[in-house]
Amino acid sequence: MTTATDNGLGVLGGTQLKLLRATDAVFLRLAEGWDAPEFRYPFLMRCQDLDTFDYYDNFPHLGLTATRLDPERLGGLLGGASRPVDRMPTEVMEPTAFALPSAACYSVYVDLAGSKLPEEGTMVTTVGTCFRNEDHYRGLQRLLGFSMREIVCIGPEDRTKDHLLRAKDAVTALCAELGLDMKIEVATDPFFDKNSGKAKMQRLFPVKEEFIVGGLSIGSVNYHRNFFGERCSIEAGDTTAHTSCLAFGLERWVHTLTERFGSAEAALSAVESLS
Repeated sequence: MTTATDNGLGVLGGTQLKLLRATDAVFLRLAEGWDAPEFRYPFLMRCQDLDTFDYYDNFPHLGLTATRLDPERLGGLLGGASRPVDRMPTEVMEPTAFALPSAACYSVYVDLAGSKLPEEGTMVTTVGTCFRNEDHYRGLQRLLGFSMREIVCIGPEDRTKDHLLRAKDAVTALCAELGLDMKIEVATDPFFDKNSGKAKMQRLFPVKEEFIVGGLSIGSVNYHRNFFGERCSIEAGDTTAHTSCLAFGLERWVHTLTERFGSAEAALSAVESLS
C-alpha cells in the first residue's frame, strides 16, 4: 500500500518496495556492464559546493536546506506554542551550511574535484535520495523526496557522448522488453543558466533528453559538456573533463510499471523475469 500527502511525502512498502529494488537492480546491472563502480555519497551537500554550480541562481525555487534549531530559542517557542508544532518559525533556526540536493550526480563531481583522471576518464554509479521544492506533488509521480539512480561518465568529450548514445539504446531496449510505450523528448537542461552561452548552444545541440511514458518523465540522459569539469577542476588526461549521466526516478518507475501491468505484483514478476 502506498500513501502520499499533499506535501509530497510518500510511503512505499511490501510489493512496491520490492518492485523499486528489483527495478534498481536492473539499472545497477547496466552500470556493472559498463564498468561503473557504485558509490554512496552523503545525504547532504555543502551549500558552497552547490553555489559553485550556480545552483541557487538557476533554481531558487527548488532549494531546500537542513537547518539546525537553536535549543534555547526552541525551548521558548515550545513553552508558549500549541502542540503539536506544525511550523518551525525562522527565529528558532540557525544559518545552515548544508543543503538537500535535487540530483544525485552533484556529489560525484564534488568528490572528484581537483582530480586528474586517466585519459579515458571513468564511470561511476550512485543512488541517492533527492529533494525538490516543487509547486505541487502527486503520488509517486511527483514527490518532495525521491530516489534517483544515476550512471555518470566523466572523461573526454567523445566518451561522454558515446555514453549518452549507449544509454538511450539501453533504455529503449528495456522499455520495449517491458512493453512500455516510451518516447524521447528534448528538455531544458538543468545545469546551465538559461541566459548563458552554453544554454544558447543547447538549442543547436540538445543536452538533455527525457524518457516519457504516459506523459511522465521516468528518466533522462544529460550532457553537461565541460561545465562540471571546469567548476570542479577535473581533468581527463591533459584536458578538462566532460560529463554526462543517465538518470532514473525510481518511484516513477514503480508508478509506471504498476500502471502498465495492472498491479505491483504483476510488475514485479515482469521485472524479475528480465534477462
